Amino acid sequence: MRVLLNFCFFRMDSVATALEEVLSSALPQGCITVGVYEAAKSLNVDPDNVVLCLLATDDEEDVALQIHFTLIQAFCCENDINILRVSNMRRLAEILGGVKPGGEPMDLHCVLVTNPQSSPWKDPALSKLNRFCRDCRCLDQWVPVINLPDR
Repeated sequence: MRVLLNFCFFRMDSVATALEEVLSSALPQGCITVGVYEAAKSLNVDPDNVVLCLLATDDEEDVALQIHFTLIQAFCCENDINILRVSNMRRLAEILGGVKPGGEPMDLHCVLVTNPQSSPWKDPALSKLNRFCRDCRCLDQWVPVINLPDR
């Protein structure tokens, strides 16, 4: 078990890179849902289309947000959707553009990655994230934390 744990931590940099690749390729395809309420609506309408759920590690003291996170996590676990907690919200905002049309900042506390309209994802970076999540679940770490490094 210790070997697997060390292997899991060893891969963190490559997992963060894979996450950046998935987000960067999903964004222009319109496969990103941003915001707690928008994500909840999307999960309710079509959970089979969601391939990854990201939850922020910032704002840990916001009780209402933590309740939403708990509900989203439970729903994702029930529907076999991989979940990652992401630290470094500034870097996440850089990857995703950070603002909605009109200049309003995005709610990056919850981000969903969905399948493209045409066909399911066949992305090696997404496969790497899926393997990482599966390996972490074997260690009873159901919602691993990924730190997006500054660029």
